[in-house]
Amino acid sequence: MNIPIIPMDRLFSQRMAWASGRLAGLIAVATLLSACGSNPKYVESSGPDTLVTQNINIQDFSMAAERMVNSLLASGVLEKKEGDEPAVLAVSRVVNNTGQHFDMDLLTKQIRVSLNKSGKVLTTTTLSGTGQAEDPLAKEMKDREQFRTGKKAPTPDYSLSGKIIETQARLNRRRQTTYTFQLALTDKRGLAVWEDQEQFTKQSKRPAIGW
Repeated sequence: MNIPIIPMDRLFSQRMAWASGRLAGLIAVATLLSACGSNPKYVESSGPDTLVTQNINIQDFSMAAERMVNSLLASGVLEKKEGDEPAVLAVSRVVNNTGQHFDMDLLTKQIRVSLNKSGKVLTTTTLSGTGQAEDPLAKEMKDREQFRTGKKAPTPDYSLSGKIIETQARLNRRRQTTYTFQLALTDKRGLAVWEDQEQFTKQSKRPAIGW
């Protein structure tokens, strides 16, 4: 039985041709993928063009803050303070009871900004639910002023506290996550004079093949 012998130069040429073809294919795929990309662009943080994922997103905080502020202002609670001065509000603890890590200021800061702009509330930065001043310098200034005048600074009229809760459900390939935003406003008597909650539910479907 005669075994054909392939000359080395021919074998080398075949391998080079195969490698060149494969390289050309990879370059073509890379070019196609890069052509499908796009440059970053600005979108409205609470608008319809923001990315929606199963996790909690920036627009969830924005919508929750807006709706909570509207509910609080519409309740009329802040109108009941005696005198012409706006009420003083201290932000207590807002508990993250989800499986995700995020800065709670994404919610509380938006609420504080909106309430301050309403002219009905002033928020203190020297007292918080963590036991530490948000602004240490402001607290030092307040303490010095109290020492100089011998008068204690007025205590806040209200404290704001709350919780964010995450609940999940699965059915076949469908996954559902609900985020519940809860807030309560408590007065000096320790009574909750306003409470509300907002829920956002998201659904996604797992592909039939793969994860």
